[in-house]
Formats: sequence, C-alpha cells, structure tokens
Amino acid sequence: MIIKLAQELANRFPDQNEFFKKTVVQLGVELGMSEAEASRFVLAQPKVRRGVYNLEAQLLPFRRTVEDQPQMSGGVSSISNDEVFVPDADPTYVPWGHFKDVESIIRSGVFYPTYVAGLSGNGKTFMVEQACARLGREYVRVQITPETDEDDLIGGFRLVNGETIFQKGPVIKAMEKGAILLIDEIDRGSNKLMALQGVMEGKPVLIKKTGEMVKPAPGFNIFATANTKGQGSEDGKFIAATIIDEAFLERFTITMEQPYPTLATERKILMKHMEKFSKVDKDFAENLVVWSETIRKTFEDGGVDEIISTRRLCHIVQSFSIFNDKMKAIELCISRFDLDTKEAFLDLYTKVDSDVIGSEVTTESGVENEY
Repeated sequence: MIIKLAQELANRFPDQNEFFKKTVVQLGVELGMSEAEASRFVLAQPKVRRGVYNLEAQLLPFRRTVEDQPQMSGGVSSISNDEVFVPDADPTYVPWGHFKDVESIIRSGVFYPTYVAGLSGNGKTFMVEQACARLGREYVRVQITPETDEDDLIGGFRLVNGETIFQKGPVIKAMEKGAILLIDEIDRGSNKLMALQGVMEGKPVLIKKTGEMVKPAPGFNIFATANTKGQGSEDGKFIAATIIDEAFLERFTITMEQPYPTLATERKILMKHMEKFSKVDKDFAENLVVWSETIRKTFEDGGVDEIISTRRLCHIVQSFSIFNDKMKAIELCISRFDLDTKEAFLDLYTKVDSDVIGSEVTTESGVENEY
C-alpha cells in the first residue's frame, strides 16, 4: 500500500515534493490504508517545518519528465505549476469582523462557498488570507478582471520549449490540493465566470480541453470578495462592478457583510502599523480614528460622497513615518479626492487635532493653506 500511496501522490502532484501530513494521511485512507499506517509513512520522511514533510525520495521513482509522459491527441501534454502556498502570518493583522466565522469555516474542512461583501479597504481579502495563515492552510488567490475567462481560471494551452502544453489554472490547482480558493473582486468579472458553475457545487469537474476529470481534494473551499452583493452599484461608487448571474450567486451558501472596524479595533490596527514603521504616536492614532469615524458617519448620512477606509489610514501612518509631518501625510493620502472634499477633510482634521493648527499644506491650485 505504501508504494500505491507514493505512486498516487506522484501522479496527483507531479511538481510537488513537500506535503502536509494531513494531506498524505487523507489520501492514504482514501486508498484503503489505515490512518496509523499512512501517518507512519509521513513521519519517516524529512520534516521541513511544522506539519510539512519532504517526500521527494519516495516519489522520485514514480516521477516522469514531460518528455517521458504519454502524448495527448495532437501532441499536447499537461503540466501544473505549484503556485498554491500557505500565506505568511502578518504581525500587523488584528482579528475583527467575521474573522472567527471565516476561521471556523476553514477549520471545518467542509465545502462551504462564502461570499464576503463590503466597502473598499476594510480587510475582506486580508481576513481570508490571515485565517489561512493561522490555520496553516494552503491558499490561492485569483484576481478577477473584466477579461478573466475560462482559460485564466481552469487552464489553457501554452507553448513551452517548442511543445504545446496544457497548463492547469489556479482553480484546478486549488481543487487538487484541497486548498482555499479566494476569488478576489468577483463582481468585476463578466459572464465568463459561469465557467465556474460546476466548481461552485463542490463536485468533480471535467476539463473540456483535455478530457481529465478533476475531483476536489478534502478541504477545498471557495471564498469570494466584492464591494457589492452582485447586484451592481446603485450609487455609482463602484462603476466597474457588474451584475452577477443569479444562478451563480445562488451557489454561495452564505453572504457575509464586512463593516469597517470599531474605533478600538482600528486604533489597535494603526498602533501595530506604527510599530511596524517605528513611528509610534498614540495621540495621532487616536485622532485619526476619531477623524475617520466622523467622516464615515457623515457619509452614511449623505453629507459627503467619499470615505476614509482603514487601508487609507494605514497609508497615512506609513507616510507619516517617511515625512514626519502629520498634515503632509494626510494631505498626500487624500489628494485623490476632488479639491472640495480634500480641503473639507483636512479642515475637519484640524478640528480633531488642535496641535496641527498652523501647519501648511499645498492645495491642487498650488496655494499653501495654513491650518
């Protein structure tokens, strides 16, 4: 049975030598081995890091180069690059919002497609990534654009060393490795995303271009992030957001609405970023969160058309560490807004932080304003 297990690992993961113990044991049980027998096989191999072992020596006899592999019709072979990885834990991350729910879903190992919606810059993508990091789960992120199609997602033919090779896409790689697939900005895609209909059901998928049937490995799951709920942007704030087909949306088990963090959480996030950039200023962090909270409440009441995201606050902290000037850091990070909005936000900050009164910043007209 050990030989059969090694052979199956070599066939399923042609370019991979390092495996999580759980992955190998699950495959062994699938092939009829006992958990104890499969576990002993893994533990006898060199340990790379916690829970990960190098099985190269065991798989080498079953490896075949591209030249040795049987040719498909038309002289086409198949390859799969190893792009799935366990993300690094970020020391600046502060768990909040739906983090515990996301962590529970991933830990369960159940196929449970989850849609995460929320305004820009509030940590949707980061949340899923860091949940994978903390649980040691493999993860692959797919960035969606209006041009994303089946070839980008499932895979397509590529010319490699003069040969036509079918290269598996990120979705198939995630399925084969039982990884977490993050579909980022899913509401930016076109109707070509319907190529994922079968994948969204958690069932084996036929790769039409090769005839290969791919069965999702245990632990495979899908998260999608978006600024809208798939119904377009009525206020025009996200004009690139499209209306997603209802049949596609129905395949998501749940939808999470991600808000911005509370004052306490956002304060903690900013302090961690200040520590990261070696520029700690508790009063500045406090003033920034009060300032952003005031703007968000005004935005909700319809008083302003723009908002200060958590991501933008982190950018301000980074800029402050470079220029050592609060008002300059704020001005540079909000200059993307129109002149009236920018000046209103700057004026509001001077009311929150009296220490900056007298600072000078340059407006888009080139005139220096004193606050």
